[in-house]
Amino acid sequence: MSEFTKPVDDLSRSTKEYVDLRLDDLKLRAVKGLSLSLNHLLTMILILFTAAIVMLALAFGLVLLLGSAIGSYAGGAFIVAGFFLLVGVILFLLRKKLFLNSFIKMFVGIFFDEEKEGGTDEQI
Repeated sequence: MSEFTKPVDDLSRSTKEYVDLRLDDLKLRAVKGLSLSLNHLLTMILILFTAAIVMLALAFGLVLLLGSAIGSYAGGAFIVAGFFLLVGVILFLLRKKLFLNSFIKMFVGIFFDEEKEGGTDEQI
């Protein structure tokens, strides 16, 4: 009877090993994708933080420059605030085209980069 059930036991064991390997592969791919996503996120936060500091310094300088040119620092501040409000409205209106599509392409590239490389990684 054991000779008869041996192929079934081997098939069962092989199937279990295959499923375990596929789960490990899925976990590794998820960790890789999440770590790359986190790297991109932290890089963007750092760049945006630095850009915000630079923009703040430029805005302050522009307020002082415009304020002395028109004779009112408050007026210069309102002009600069209006410019930033206009830029904010434009960015809000173009948010899907500028940001959403870019993020989708970035995440697809991160999570599905093995198709570009020519298949799955058999070396893992």
